[in-house]
Amino acid sequence: MTNNTDNHILIALIVNYIVNDRQSQNYDFEDEVMMQTKDETARKTPFELAVERIKDGADSEHEAKKLYAQLTEEESLDLLDGDTPFWPGMLSFIKDGYNYRPYVHGQNDRLGIPGIRFIDGPRGCVRGEGTAFPVSMARGATWDVALEERVGVAIGEEVREEGGNFYGGVCINLPRHPAWGRAQETYSDQPIILGRMGAALAKGVQHNAMACMKHFACNSMENARFSVDVSVDEATFNEVYLPHFKYVAQHGIYAVMSSYNSINGEWGGQNRYNLIQVLRDEWNFKGLTVSDFIWGLRDPIASITHGLDIEEPFSQQRHEKVQQALREGRLSWGDIRRSGVRILENQLRFYAQRWSDEPKNTLASDPHTQLAREVEDRAVVLLKNDQVEGETVLPLLPQKTRKIAVFGRLADIANTGDHGSSDVHAPYVVTVLQGLQDAYGKEKIDYLSGGSDEDVAACAAGADAAVVVVGYTAADEGEFVDGSIADRDDLLALYPEPHDENEEKIRDEVLKAMGSGASVVGTGTTGGDRRDLHLHKDDVNLIAQVSRYNPRTVVVVVSAGAVLMEDWVDQIPCLLLGWYSGMEGGHGIADIITGKANPSGHLPYPIPASEDDLPDLNIDATEITYDRYYGQRLIQHKGSKALFPLGYGLSYTTWQVARITSRSADTVAGTGCVEVEVENTGDRDGWCVVQIYGSQTEGDRADERELLGFSTVQVPAHAGKTILVDTDYTALGRWNAHTRKVDAPHGLIRLEASLYWGDPDSANAEVTL
Repeated sequence: MTNNTDNHILIALIVNYIVNDRQSQNYDFEDEVMMQTKDETARKTPFELAVERIKDGADSEHEAKKLYAQLTEEESLDLLDGDTPFWPGMLSFIKDGYNYRPYVHGQNDRLGIPGIRFIDGPRGCVRGEGTAFPVSMARGATWDVALEERVGVAIGEEVREEGGNFYGGVCINLPRHPAWGRAQETYSDQPIILGRMGAALAKGVQHNAMACMKHFACNSMENARFSVDVSVDEATFNEVYLPHFKYVAQHGIYAVMSSYNSINGEWGGQNRYNLIQVLRDEWNFKGLTVSDFIWGLRDPIASITHGLDIEEPFSQQRHEKVQQALREGRLSWGDIRRSGVRILENQLRFYAQRWSDEPKNTLASDPHTQLAREVEDRAVVLLKNDQVEGETVLPLLPQKTRKIAVFGRLADIANTGDHGSSDVHAPYVVTVLQGLQDAYGKEKIDYLSGGSDEDVAACAAGADAAVVVVGYTAADEGEFVDGSIADRDDLLALYPEPHDENEEKIRDEVLKAMGSGASVVGTGTTGGDRRDLHLHKDDVNLIAQVSRYNPRTVVVVVSAGAVLMEDWVDQIPCLLLGWYSGMEGGHGIADIITGKANPSGHLPYPIPASEDDLPDLNIDATEITYDRYYGQRLIQHKGSKALFPLGYGLSYTTWQVARITSRSADTVAGTGCVEVEVENTGDRDGWCVVQIYGSQTEGDRADERELLGFSTVQVPAHAGKTILVDTDYTALGRWNAHTRKVDAPHGLIRLEASLYWGDPDSANAEVTL
């Protein structure tokens, strides 16, 4: 055996021999390096080489055109839809589940084109056992764009690790009515919150996957989404239902998904006004346009000429009809090339800028699950916290608490949201009951789902406080696809004919399953839009029972959209909006109840005092008109008062917005900036959500208060901070059909820096535009 010295001598002799041998043969080391480089280049695909040239400064569109020129005609058509044959794909939906694997569009192994590899959201990565974050509406209640960007980074890592490069989870539809079943997938009924939170999520995701915003546009009815035509005048459309899409489109998102519904008589997947005039001509959007799944377009030829790039997710209508349309002259190769180049250009541009490190072991990792808990800590909205015997009900400090009685069927079930396309299959879910048991110790928690008056009295009366968990599940609201799609003539016409006997068998199996209630997403006929915004009667009765026997009753509402509460809210001293709270939700709610976290969530919409203050809605309608009056604006317009207004939320500390000063205002751009001084006048550190409202002093919309901007700031107890808040005055503006944009208002604008809409303690200022 040799020692270290012998080893060093041996290595030196070998190196000297190699060097002398190569020198004796006039060996050129630079030639060897060049040869190795040539070999590596030869092994790279045309797509990879184009990506490298873009990294070195080449124009991405130019490279896309060069790559497109190498495609055969068949390959160029393959870019425009999914790679999976339709009927096997549908069978996989039903047998394997939604997004069992990434849905791939336009993969080309010969040229190394990865294709669009779709994985859905927005609750997290729906493929695999990902991190289930609180639903988007809960995250909207944080009003924190930096926190949402962090969520985006985490989701993007998991999507990439699961083989995706395209994330379909940036849902920013405006819920005109809180009955909308998929309200949980969006952030707010305020365009400015929708835009800024959606852009933050996309920014975080796009380090690892292209992000896609949806559903463009006016998609906020679930049961009728395959049938309804939304009528909306151009001014209202651009002032209310498009600003958030425009904001996200102009902040770098890669894609837009069209809606199922039609808008002013044209289906979303082939709506020329939306897809070409608005997106391309007016907003100069360079990204991709993709259809919603299966029923997202009705005319495959019109969808191409009207600006839709990709039919998702399978080889369906375009595969059957495009070639014949080309032969007949109803479609040109120029139309095909326009979308094809755009599809390649966006992939090239994305791969040239994505993070270099491949994510590993990120699904439901400790950092991601802790982030989910942090989000829930920040999302819970404390709506009531009255004093009982001289002190507020919350927090219930563990060291001072002997016994807590927990009630409600929802306290002990995993309830992270609906089971549609946004469902995340987390490896575990912490329930409210488990969260409280972990926080206080199991011996301090008594649980009763419900029962007789005597049982409730026995459990509630002897406890220091009672926690009642009520609300909804996926059976009550969520994505809805029922068996009617199996035999509706208009939808059957969208399915291709089977190509062989095997596909015939698959088709028959799929249609039979769908006709019996099986769904391609979720759980068949459950979910959909809510027909009643009140709690279930059993929940209301339970609240009445418990509060009768325990004066320190805390009600936790599980929901996404607004819940009407006028029939019970005055019976209880303490109320939390807990949301569909994600896989760590039980811990997050326990953090608030124990005081480990200081509540800082604020309502991203108002809770009306009565259903009389809601817009008209027939959830089964085939025609509906969208106007500008909904939410807080409608409540004000009618002269009513919200039960809890937009932006409302309590804390364990106290806040004062001491001063607001206008720093800048750009009339042309419609933007500005204000300086706000915030003081934490209480004994707890906390997060403050500063909201900027504005109103005009003249005109037919005088005194109509609108949200112009917001920001979150963390402030220590008994301290203050000064922050700058960006403002968007076009929220008060009018559509200008000549300039094709929303003009900012002119004249005197009243500004309020508030803790919620109509806050009497707001700090006020004026600015003249």
